[in-house]
Amino acid sequence: MRWLIAIVVAAASLAGTASEDQRPVTLAATTSTDNSGFLNYKPPLLHAGTGIDVRVVVAGTGQAIRYAERGDADLLLVHHTASEEKFISDGHGVERYDLMYNDLVVVGPETDPAGVGGLQDATQALTEIAQKKILFTSRGDDSGTHKRGLALWRDANLDPAKNGSGWYREVGAGQGAALNIASSLGAYCLTDRATWLSFRNRGTLKLLVEGDRRLFNQYGLIAVNPAVHPHTKADAAQTIVHWLLSEAGQTAINGFRIGDEQAFHANAKPSS
Repeated sequence: MRWLIAIVVAAASLAGTASEDQRPVTLAATTSTDNSGFLNYKPPLLHAGTGIDVRVVVAGTGQAIRYAERGDADLLLVHHTASEEKFISDGHGVERYDLMYNDLVVVGPETDPAGVGGLQDATQALTEIAQKKILFTSRGDDSGTHKRGLALWRDANLDPAKNGSGWYREVGAGQGAALNIASSLGAYCLTDRATWLSFRNRGTLKLLVEGDRRLFNQYGLIAVNPAVHPHTKADAAQTIVHWLLSEAGQTAINGFRIGDEQAFHANAKPSS
């Protein structure tokens, strides 16, 4: 059973709010929470069999939001704040909450033919890669990471999707698949840190660029608006939201580690 299912079960059990409707809550969650193993985390204090069950649909942020816009999800866990705010302003979401964060990093071959290792300026690193026409794999899947990558290329006054023939490869896949391709080609790649920490098929890839404030990676939590999608499990979704934002939920998030490194940092704002 996945970690998030487990914590939700505990939340509902503690709150005494189990619904008579046994249809699981559908959570549309970004691929990094799955690729990193976050959704398989099981705190020992939790047990299965009572409360709210959750069905997790894993997709890039753009696709996850489209699921929710169609009413095919009750809850969103994604990481592109501008898209999340538009989802709210268009009436599809009740309220957006900061839940947790990590960061994005640039990985590449240990030989580092672009010479970007140790840089803390992501746009400078991308400029060097582009000028030297070194292979770069982009997810190309409308995910939060892909959207951030496009913004970084714009900041560097570059448009590799139009002018990167031969070295810029959009793979149209999730983060794990993009890293696998980068590993096989000896290419550079933008990835979230949690997926990188859990990625085992590194080959000659190593972490080269980190620390740029523009690589900050915030995750948002949103319950789908029942006024627009009345069939959604609004009460159960709000129970999940409240627990994840609570001290217990935030502690559970901080407790998820990959090796000896904390993968996500809880940062929900305290209730007023």
